[in-house]
Parts: sequence; C-alpha cells; structure tokens
Amino acid sequence: MCGSFATGVTVITTGGPEDGAATTVNSFASVSLAPPLVLFCLHRRSRLGPVLQRSRGFVVNFLTRSQEGLAWKFAGRESARLAEVPHHRSASGLPVLTEALAFLECRLAEEYDGGDHAIVVGEVVALGTSGGEADPLVFYRGAMRALDSDVPASARG
Repeated sequence: MCGSFATGVTVITTGGPEDGAATTVNSFASVSLAPPLVLFCLHRRSRLGPVLQRSRGFVVNFLTRSQEGLAWKFAGRESARLAEVPHHRSASGLPVLTEALAFLECRLAEEYDGGDHAIVVGEVVALGTSGGEADPLVFYRGAMRALDSDVPASARG
C-alpha cells in the first residue's frame, strides 16, 4: 500500500575523505522550521550507520531525474563507492554530490528506534542548490520516475 505514495529520491552522504559513504533513501521528511529539523530512516544494518556515528553529520542530496543511475548505484547492499561519483566537500568537510538539485547539510541531532530502522533527525546547518532548473526524481510503485509537468493531474492514470 505504501508504494502508492510518491516520494522524492535522496542520497544521504556522510564521512570524511577516508571513510565517505552514501546510501539512497526515499524516507526523507521535513520535521520543523524552528529549529530547522529533517529526518530520514536508516536500516539498522546499513553500511552508512557506523560512518554517520563517527562523523555526527550528514548531507541530504535531492536528486534530479537525470540521476536515476546514481540513485540505483547507492541503493543496494553492494553499492558504489562515494569516490566513484562527482562530489565536493562542504565547509565542515561532509561530502556533497556535485550534480544534486539541492542539498541540506545537517548536524546529527537525535536518533529514535523505528523497529529494523533508526529514525535519524538532523538539524540543518547549511543548504545549497545547483542553481539550474531540473525536474526532481521521484519513487512510485517500485520504480524511479520523473514528474510529467506537461500532463494535467486529472489526465494522468
């Protein structure tokens, strides 16, 4: 049933130059504007977990529809290495995907039990955009898709 809910696709990045890591998540949400808080859910056995605990910060990278391949690279257990994709470091040293639509740099604020996942809450400390216009990548019914802005919502199936 949850597959009937469309979500944005993000890649969470964390770590330093020696231990940078990334994973694709679609469980991202805004929590609060004051203070600025966001959350995402991370599987307890994710390779990102230990790196996140060491770095105490993460970046939420919002993907464009042209980055579907990148999203799949970081979606599986045996994913790509962060060093294999274009990225740069934020002022505090966290990895930011260079071609992302936008990003939020966060300080790890809280972590809550969510069954086989941890609910990770971060306080936004910096943000940025690519500056260009691009369509976002969304996940719906088990597939990555692009928004079709040319078709009225009433005409979509």
